[in-house]
Amino acid sequence: MLLLNEDQTRDALPFPDLIDALAEMFRTGCMMPTRHHHDMEIPGEPDATLLLMPAWLPGKYAGVKVATVVPGNSERSLPAVSAQYLLSDAGTGEMLALIDGGELTARRTAAASALAARYLARSDARHLLLLGTGRLVPNLIAAHMAIRSIEEVTIWGRSKAKANELATELQSVFPITINSADSLTEALGQADIISAATLSSEPLIKGKALKPGAHVDLVGAFKPTMRESDDDLIKRAEIFVDTRDGCLTEGGDIVQPLKAGLISRDDIRADLYDLCRTDHPGRQSDDAITMFKSVGAALEDLAGAMLAYRNVEH
Repeated sequence: MLLLNEDQTRDALPFPDLIDALAEMFRTGCMMPTRHHHDMEIPGEPDATLLLMPAWLPGKYAGVKVATVVPGNSERSLPAVSAQYLLSDAGTGEMLALIDGGELTARRTAAASALAARYLARSDARHLLLLGTGRLVPNLIAAHMAIRSIEEVTIWGRSKAKANELATELQSVFPITINSADSLTEALGQADIISAATLSSEPLIKGKALKPGAHVDLVGAFKPTMRESDDDLIKRAEIFVDTRDGCLTEGGDIVQPLKAGLISRDDIRADLYDLCRTDHPGRQSDDAITMFKSVGAALEDLAGAMLAYRNVEH
């Protein structure tokens, strides 16, 4: 059985190929049961979450990801997400590969954001704002650079010191200008693409601060109690999601406005299935504010695992 560690998984999943692999999987579909989602108590800190995410292509490949999300790991300088992915032959049941699930999750999450931005961000988008200082930030930068000519990246974090440190570190990695934000409100008004990857329970992105034509990518806030966007953004934006089933039940940025009556299910313009199958054209106006909410889907993990396996084996 093939074993891929973090570095090997990263090398096996170049973003241009991964974005295309996700697009193909959303176009063609796969079997994807509802994920198992369990809260796990950790004394003295926020609950962790255990996720079991299966998916398969009948007769071809099957896989399951076992992941834990531990918010308290930020205080330990550890990644919030730890995971492994087991890929098998769906015809014989033979175990084919054990893939580092943390790296797979980070890269496929960023790739899904870039896939959405391919349809929703303005073609002349150059300035990317990142909210968060975790593992996803460099992945989101690289993924968005694969689909748009990003020239400047601004990083905002609750800890200015962490944001400064990360900006300095990433400046030596990417051949573009990378800085940290002094004012979130000011940064929101300047960015073409805003990508939030936090575990916030309170809105961070103020809809009134955004300039016309901005695209907002909401990656964090994966529980109904979490939220990264405010009501003004929800009312102002054209809303898109990765999957309707997931976002209507899990993502607080959709669940909370629905419960409050600010939006209805019909206000969701399209999901990635619709966009990748050209059932919806995506952005239709240069001035529109577009918002994409993702909570992740097992088909994304399967697409990534299949790509990694094929790239290494062949």
